[in-house]
Amino acid sequence: MKFFSIKGKDIGIDLGTANTLITVKGKGIALKEPSVVAIDVKTGDTLATGYEAKEMLGRTPQEIKAIRPLKDGVIADFSATGLMLKDVIKKVCKRYKVTKPRVVVGVPSGITEVEERAVEEAVLQAGAKEVYLIEEPMAAAIGAQIDVAEPTGNIVVDIGGGTTEVAVISLGGIVVSSSIRTAGDELDEDILNYVKREFNLAIGETMAEQIKMQIGCAMPLMTDSSMEIRGRDLGTGLPKNMLIYSSQVQAAMQDSVMEIVESVKQTLERTPPELSSDIMERGIVLTGGGALIQNLDKLISICTGMPVYIAESPLESVVNGTEKTIEDLEKLRTVLITSKRRK
Repeated sequence: MKFFSIKGKDIGIDLGTANTLITVKGKGIALKEPSVVAIDVKTGDTLATGYEAKEMLGRTPQEIKAIRPLKDGVIADFSATGLMLKDVIKKVCKRYKVTKPRVVVGVPSGITEVEERAVEEAVLQAGAKEVYLIEEPMAAAIGAQIDVAEPTGNIVVDIGGGTTEVAVISLGGIVVSSSIRTAGDELDEDILNYVKREFNLAIGETMAEQIKMQIGCAMPLMTDSSMEIRGRDLGTGLPKNMLIYSSQVQAAMQDSVMEIVESVKQTLERTPPELSSDIMERGIVLTGGGALIQNLDKLISICTGMPVYIAESPLESVVNGTEKTIEDLEKLRTVLITSKRRK
């Protein structure tokens, strides 16, 4: 049986908590937008998705609802996810003249069968002909140029918006894995709470994310960099600007960062000895947006005693992996969750 044989009719989706990325077979990344949708409360119509909808977060009147429909890597609001997917798939299909695409979607490794079906249903309702699911760490490994079919051990740490996935991969399968709901969103929340507690200043999620991306670090930097932040003074209720330093952001994120490191260590402890020696030689590969946090690779290396590498284009590893899976499905069909379940 030959899946994905119609040229240019197949797409891969990284349906992330923070961002949705779509790739079209043979065309590369076709869409990269925040996983946000703005809905008209009265009519239920989609007003905007992606960047346009993200600009509306925290700024909408009562008749408009701007939400992030995925939480912790899974669908929290089914109807909103469906509307968002329908809109983004329609955009891509229109631009590339694709009809009824076959779709491979990256999902967290800790996902339940009920959550799997919710994703499948949402993508089918959005206009797909067939849907196949692949675990995000497996897709990330494929996207990071790792030959997952080899009988050697590789470990991937995929730090997304909602989940951190750690997986040891060998012979086209996940041997040991862990999925924790401590990732980019949790780090944003840590910063937001720290600023509120230490500076008596209320800031929004978008500002917290900007702080993390600009000056966030897992270990002290050579020079303590700073950035100006804006928020509402909780004492006076008035707008206020102030400086925050990277050392303060490190302190804010410390507990969550250590949870991520602990998850990597626990996965390594459960790894069979034969694969452990491979990993010691090949090192740990970091993917996902969290891989870009300054000095996180150094901290994981110090705590595990192993070399750590950041994948090329870590934000795009999962979606690149879905595209490679589509292109070479005969070889990689075993990595699909749906194939395993339907055997």
